[in-house]
Amino acid sequence: MKHHPSILILSVHYLLSASSLCPAEENPPKIPAEVGAKPAPAATTEDRDGVWQPIAAVMSGVRLPETVLKTITLTITGDRYEVVVEGEKEPDKGTCVVDATTTPKRMTIKSEEGPNKGKTILAIFEQKNAGAMRVCYDLSGKEFPKEFKAPKGTERYLVGYRKQTPAAP
Repeated sequence: MKHHPSILILSVHYLLSASSLCPAEENPPKIPAEVGAKPAPAATTEDRDGVWQPIAAVMSGVRLPETVLKTITLTITGDRYEVVVEGEKEPDKGTCVVDATTTPKRMTIKSEEGPNKGKTILAIFEQKNAGAMRVCYDLSGKEFPKEFKAPKGTERYLVGYRKQTPAAP
């Protein structure tokens, strides 16, 4: 499986390689509750704009190590995204269209440049507030996930993000 997510995602090829360092867990950990457990009405689609860092992630039942998560940066501006993974030749860039009429909200992610070029990823997401978001991606692009889970044997990627605050001048 060499699927590469885009927004709010990162280079899955890289992650799949790195995740082989961690055995699959019988009961994979859940993304922390503070990262989107109960969406607050105050968080809007515009709150997605900014620089995001993953703080916890599970791919196909395997928790990704913190050392891998620290190499990933997601930047969202309007309906555009860019995922940079340290050590990768080029970032993944494309569009992310939000459907806020569903619960949970949906995203259709289309990669235009980088390792995922030409791929479509379907995802659901929720924000607890403007600084915390969790996303569950179907890396196969076949269907929107129905819940925030990434069990073993699936092509699901569940990640909790924390928005980064700009450095003081």
